[in-house]
Amino acid sequence: MNKLITGACIALTSLSLNLNAQEVISKKGYTLTFSSNDPAFSSETKAKLISTFFEVYPKLAKTYNTKTLKKVEFIVDTAYKGVAATHNGKVVYSPVWLKQHPGDIDVVTHEVMHIVQDYGRSVGPGWLTEGIADYVRWKFGVDNAAANWKLPELKPEHSYKNSYRITARFLAWIESQVKEGTVQRLDAALRDHSYTAALWKEQTGSDLDELWAKYVKNPQI
Repeated sequence: MNKLITGACIALTSLSLNLNAQEVISKKGYTLTFSSNDPAFSSETKAKLISTFFEVYPKLAKTYNTKTLKKVEFIVDTAYKGVAATHNGKVVYSPVWLKQHPGDIDVVTHEVMHIVQDYGRSVGPGWLTEGIADYVRWKFGVDNAAANWKLPELKPEHSYKNSYRITARFLAWIESQVKEGTVQRLDAALRDHSYTAALWKEQTGSDLDELWAKYVKNPQI
């Protein structure tokens, strides 16, 4: 899934944004502005995108970053050829993807976690950023089953550096089998730029490779 976070080489401003009238919705202390330039975009999908935002974003803010943005923008853009991309509080979605995968509503959960993360020029690895976002999708997603989205079983060729769901499963294992709260600690360190590889051992008593070796021996979550 294509992502745009701070420092990415493709700016959302380069997209064609001849948008229809914007809709502004405010709930629970947060405001979502929704725009689309696709006249055929499903009203049902639109409603699900909006409702998912207001269900998950306040929870993510409370759990990970209470200082996250209060105003977020969703843009459905026919010029965008990826799946979804996030930058500076704006999430662009592909109407083609959502038409082909109407059950993939928790793409919202992953993308808005990037807003909550707000790592700027991150001092941490990209695989961890995306792994945390997919871990959050797994934990807070409203209907991952509708997209047949789940964490993959461990395979011999896997590595914690594989990112996304593979890393997310490793993080879920750490939370359940090693130390609860590790993801929150990693996320906070990435945001305040105090992250180093030594944090894993400080938090869990084992370094990354040691943790992975233990995970491979007993990967049950």
